[in-house]
Formats: sequence, structure tokens, C-alpha cells
Amino acid sequence: MKCLFNILLILFILTNCSTEGQEVKIITNIVEEVIFIPQTFADSLSLAAIEITKTNVTYTPDYVGIDYPMGDVPENTGVCTDVIIRAYRKMGIDLQKELHEDIKQNSGRYPNINRADHNIDHRRVPNLSLFFTKYGEVLEVTNTASYYKAGDIVYWKLGGTTDHIGIVTHLKNENGIPLMVHNICCGQNLEDCLFDYPIYKHFRYKK
Repeated sequence: MKCLFNILLILFILTNCSTEGQEVKIITNIVEEVIFIPQTFADSLSLAAIEITKTNVTYTPDYVGIDYPMGDVPENTGVCTDVIIRAYRKMGIDLQKELHEDIKQNSGRYPNINRADHNIDHRRVPNLSLFFTKYGEVLEVTNTASYYKAGDIVYWKLGGTTDHIGIVTHLKNENGIPLMVHNICCGQNLEDCLFDYPIYKHFRYKK
């Protein structure tokens, strides 16, 4: 009905405007809002990661005593691993609890841990990496953007012992490269940075 009305309106303008010595141009701009409807767990995880970017967060790597299970550092603080923890929490998965239980039962799997500590173990990138390696999918590391799907986890090596981690989203830049949610220094942000750092590992995890 709306389309028919627009056609009639255009015909009315054309038949009621003088065109002597003038060129009549009718320009219509149609803006269509695309709504992303999640179809899978990975799609929903992508949306969950984007949702947490709405909270202003100061990068704060301090050791903090937190509750267990479902413990979290103050919501306006955090590091890169807290992006992963918080996004999965929105999906009903408590990685703090999952890692703590696995560390207690399989301490040999985590060579850098002498004693399980629910305050910090899940907030360290290598520990998350070991957990995802055991219980998730280990995917190919490549420079081909199409290999990185919404909800995937990317583990970067920034040099030396500096590790970084983030979540792939369904949003892409003009070249088709997925945007990432991560916190490298300046808060939980959605950024075009997938290939800005050397990718070390690539995971997909669904409990």
C-alpha cells in the first residue's frame, strides 16, 4: 500500500509541474534498517559481547578478591579476559566455575598453577586457552577473514609474554573483516583489529 501511494504521488508531481525549459528530477532515498536476528549460540554470543561494550570500563589488571561462583570484578573495571567471562555469563556459562573445577580435577593440565585460585585463574589468557583447547574446537589460524565466525575466540600474542584475547562478532568492516570485542587498554570496545596483532590461537567454545 505504501509503495502504491509513493507511485501515485510521483505521478501527481509529474503531471502537475511545468517542465518548460527545466529538467525535472525526482530523487528518492530509501533507508532500510537491517535487524540481526541470532540463529545460533554463536550469534547470541556475538550480541552478548557487543552488549558489554555499553559499559564504560577502565583497564584494571589488579588482583581482586571476588565471589564464587559467578564472581566478577567491579563492573567499571576489567581486562581482556573479563570480556570473555562477561560475554559467556550472558549466555548462562560461568567460566570462572568451569575453569576452577577443571583446575582442581586436572591440575596437571595447567602447569603454571600451583594452587587453584578462583579469584584469578580464569582471568589469565593461557588458562582460558588450555581450557578451550580441551573442551572447545581448536580452529585454523589464518589471514583469511572468512575463517573467523561470529562467537569465535581469538588469542593474540603481542610480543614477549604479553597475551591478549577477544571475541569475533557478526559485524564486519567494508572489506568483510569481522569486528572484534576486546579490552586492550581503553575499555570493552568494538573495534576493527582482528589482524592488527599476531594471531596465536583460534577457538570456538560452546558448553
